[in-house]
Amino acid sequence: MTNKVQPTELKQWLSDGNEIALLDVREHGPYGDGHPFFAIPAAYSGFEARVADIAPNKTVRMVLYDKDDGLAELAAERAQALGYTNISIMAGGAPAWGAAGFTLYEGVNLPSKTFGELLEIERHTPRKSPAEVAAMAKDNANHVIVDGRPWAEYIKFNIPGGICCPNGELPLRIKEIVPDPETTIIVNCAGRTRSILGAQTLIDMGVPNPVYALENGTQGWFLEGLDREEGADRSYPDAPKSDAELEALRAKAKARADATGVRSTTVDQAATWLADTGRTTYLFDVRTHEEFAANGVVGSRHAPGGQLVQATDQWVGVRGARIIVMDDDMIRAPMVANWLHQLGHDVVVLEGGIEAARGMSVPALAPFVPAELQAMSPADFKAQAGVVQLIDLRTAMTYRAGHIDGARWSIRPRLDRLELETGSSVVLIANDSNTAALAAQRLGELGHTDIRQLSGDAKTWQAAGLNIVATSSDPPDAECIDFLFHTHQRNDGDRTAAEAYIAWEIGLVDQLDEQEKASFQLAAE
Repeated sequence: MTNKVQPTELKQWLSDGNEIALLDVREHGPYGDGHPFFAIPAAYSGFEARVADIAPNKTVRMVLYDKDDGLAELAAERAQALGYTNISIMAGGAPAWGAAGFTLYEGVNLPSKTFGELLEIERHTPRKSPAEVAAMAKDNANHVIVDGRPWAEYIKFNIPGGICCPNGELPLRIKEIVPDPETTIIVNCAGRTRSILGAQTLIDMGVPNPVYALENGTQGWFLEGLDREEGADRSYPDAPKSDAELEALRAKAKARADATGVRSTTVDQAATWLADTGRTTYLFDVRTHEEFAANGVVGSRHAPGGQLVQATDQWVGVRGARIIVMDDDMIRAPMVANWLHQLGHDVVVLEGGIEAARGMSVPALAPFVPAELQAMSPADFKAQAGVVQLIDLRTAMTYRAGHIDGARWSIRPRLDRLELETGSSVVLIANDSNTAALAAQRLGELGHTDIRQLSGDAKTWQAAGLNIVATSSDPPDAECIDFLFHTHQRNDGDRTAAEAYIAWEIGLVDQLDEQEKASFQLAAE
C-alpha cells in the first residue's frame, strides 16, 4: 500500500530542506489548467520514460498526484516497478490541494516565468514598447534586434530583422553580433520571460551598449498591429576566437557569478556527488545542441542554457537536488548558474568545464528502455481491416488533422474507456516507441495479449490504400487532455488569447504565498 500524504503535510515537505519530487501524473491539459507551484509534469502517458530522466535517484522522496481518479496509484505501481522506493500519493489529488486553500496555478514553467517577473520588478530591467522599437527603423538605424528563443521557435515567426541568438549564447556571442558599443540592443522572445532575462544577462555582463527588453515580445508586437516576419534564417555568428576577448568575457562571467553567490566545484568533488546514491545530482552541458552532439561527455545531459533557465522543470524534477553546469569556455555556464542560483537551486560550475569532465567518472544514465512491439505493415493491416482494433495514440490535434478511417483516438490513461475486445488484436499508431510501448503495457493490464504497432506514416498508409480522414471536433475538446487550450492560440492571431497570456504572466507574482516567494534568492545589482 502506497503512503498517502495530506496536502497540508505536503506543503510543509516542500520547504523542509530535504529533496522531493512532486510529480503531476495528469496529462498536459489538466496540468496546465491548475497545479501546485512546485509540481513537475510527468504525465502517465509517458511516465516511465519521463521519471527515469528527471528523477534519476531511485531513493528520492517522490509524491505523485492526479485529480483523485486513481491515476496516481497506477503511476506509483510503475514507479515501483522501476525500482523507486520512497513513493507517496497526495490524498485527494489536485482538488484537495485547492480545497486546502493552496493555489492551483495555470500555465507551465511556473517558477521560471514567475522569476522573470520578479526580476523585472527588482532590477527595473529597461524595456521598450513595440511601437518604440518599430519607430527605431526610421529614427535609429543603429540598433539590433536579438531573438533569445531557440532556432525552432525563431523560424516560425520573429520581429522583422531579428537575429536568432538563444539567451544562453548571448554572453559568449553578443559582441560578434553587435561590435559597435553605440548600437542599441533589443532582446525579444514570444512573451516576456526570455526578453527580460536576455536583456538583464547582457546588462549583468557589462556590455557597454544600451540594452532593452521588447515589452511583451512578439505577442506585444502583434497586439500593436505590427507584422511579424516568418521563415527568417539569421543566426548568431561563431564565438570569438581571440584569447584576449575570451579571457575578458570569462572575467565578466565569473565576476557576475561570484557576486550572485555561485560556487564552483572540482572534478573530484563532482565525481563524489555523482556517485552519491543518497542525493540527486544533475550534470548539465549548457552548450548548443551541435556542440553537445559533436563532443558531449558520456553520461552528461544536454540542457541548452537559455532553455534550462526558461523551463527548468523540463530537466530538473527534484526540488533540492544538486545541479552541476559546464561548458567549454567558462562563460556560458557561470551565467546560467547565476540565474539558476537566483531561481533557488543548489547549483555549481564545474572547474575546467567539458575537458575536465572527460577525466572523471560519470555514472552512466539509466534511460527507460521500452518493450519492443511487433510491427504490422499498412498492407497487412488493410488485409485484416475489420478484424483488428486500431488505436491512434498521436496527439488529439494530429488525429483531428488526419487519421486512418476507422481508427479510434485514445491516450494511455483513457484506454480502459474504449471497451476493446480482449480476444481481438490491437494495433497502435504512435509517433515513437515509448508511447506505443507504454500504452501496450496498460493494455496488457487490461487483458490484451496481441498488441502491435502500425509501421509507416500518412504517406505510406495512403500508398497502401488506406483512407485518411479529418475530424474537426473528434475528439471533442473535453477529451483532449493532452492539449493545453489555455495558451494555444496566443501566437496564432487570436488577440484575446495573446492578451490573456500576457496578463497571466504579469499576474503570477501576485499569486505567490510566502513559501513560494522565499524559494527565490534574487541577487542585488
